[in-house]
Amino acid sequence: MAVLNQKSVWDMIKDFRKNWRAFCNSERTTVCGADSMLLTLQLSMAENNKQHHGEFAVSLSEVLMTWKYLLHEKLNLSVENMEVVDHYEDIKKIYDAFLMNSNMLDLIDIYKKSRIMTSNCEDSEMMSPVQLVAKTIFMSYLNLLVNSKNDLALAHILNIPDRGLGREAFTNLKHAAREKQMSIFLVATSFIRALELGGKGYAPSPSDPLRTHVKGLSNFINFIDRLEEVLGETPNPSIAGGRILSIIKMLLIKGQNSRDSFHKAVEEVAQDLDLRIKNIVSSQQEDVALSTTDISPARPKSHAINHGTAYCGRDTVKSLLVLLDEEAASAPARNKAELLYSDENTIHHNGTSIFTLFRGCKFISWRINKWNKFWKCSSGQK
Repeated sequence: MAVLNQKSVWDMIKDFRKNWRAFCNSERTTVCGADSMLLTLQLSMAENNKQHHGEFAVSLSEVLMTWKYLLHEKLNLSVENMEVVDHYEDIKKIYDAFLMNSNMLDLIDIYKKSRIMTSNCEDSEMMSPVQLVAKTIFMSYLNLLVNSKNDLALAHILNIPDRGLGREAFTNLKHAAREKQMSIFLVATSFIRALELGGKGYAPSPSDPLRTHVKGLSNFINFIDRLEEVLGETPNPSIAGGRILSIIKMLLIKGQNSRDSFHKAVEEVAQDLDLRIKNIVSSQQEDVALSTTDISPARPKSHAINHGTAYCGRDTVKSLLVLLDEEAASAPARNKAELLYSDENTIHHNGTSIFTLFRGCKFISWRINKWNKFWKCSSGQK
C-alpha cells in the first residue's frame, strides 16, 4: 500500500475508532486489513467468473493484477496503461457488498475519509508460520465474538478444531443465509436454538440440510456461547480477555502433544495476546483517568455496542476492538499465493482454504435498494 509521511496505519485506525459514527453505523464494525482485503478480492473475482462463465475459479496472476489496479483506483492514483480484467466494475460491486454485509470497512475506505495513511510494519515477520496460523485462529474467534456478521472470520474457524463442518456444511449454511437474508453465524445460531426449544412449532424441517451437521454446529455455537458468557459476566476487561483467550487456547491444544509445534505456538500466541490486552486496558484506563473528573459516568446511550453488554462486556469489547485494529494495521503477508490458495494457510492439519470453502457457493449477488444489499448463495451447485 501507499506510504505517506503522516500518521501510521495504526494511528489512522485509532482515529477511526474514536470517530466511528462518521465512518459507519455500528460501533462493532471491524477493520478489514490488507490480507483480508486480498482474500475478499479473490472471492469476489471467483464469484464474478462463476456468474459470467459458470466456474468459481480465478488465477493468482489475475488476482494480483486486479489487486494492484484496485489499490491504485481506490487511492486515486494513476491507472493509465495498467491492465484490468473484464467486468472489473462487477467485481468491485461484489467486493463492496461482501464488506458491507460482513460489517467491515477496508483500510483504504477508512483512509479516504480520514486522509491519513502510512505503513505499519510490526512483528509479523518475526513470527514462525505456525505461530501466524495460531494467531489467525485466535483473532478470528475474537473477531466473530465482536462482530457476528463477519463471515470471513467464521470461515476461518468454523471447523477449528475439527467439528465435521467442512465445505458441505459451509455451503449449506451459506445457502440458508441467502434464503433468510441473515449472516452465517445467525443462521447457525437460529438453527441450534430452534432444535433446543423443540416442539413442532419451532423444530426445523426434517429435510433441512443443516440437520446433517447438528453435532458440529451445536459444538460451535455452544463454544461461542461460552465466550459470550465470559464477555458479558466478567466486569474487569483484563480478566475477561484473559479468560476468553484461555478458553480458546484449551480448545486448540486439547489432545495435542505438548511438544508439538502447534501446541507451543498456541501457548505463545495466547500469552502474547493476553499481555497486549492488559496493556490496552491499562492505556484505556489511563486515558479515562486523565479525561474525567469525579462526576459519575452517564448511562450508556442508545448507540451503545450492545444493550446486553452495555454495563459489563462493553469495556471488554472496546479493548478487543483495539486489539483487532492493531492486527488490521499490521503489514500484509509477503507470500500472496500461500495466503490465497494454500489449504493450510489458516488451518492446522485437516483444514480447507477460505477459497475452497466459498467455491461451493454462489456467495454474493447484490440488490441495490437505497442502502440494502443482500447475500446470495447457490442451491448446492459446485
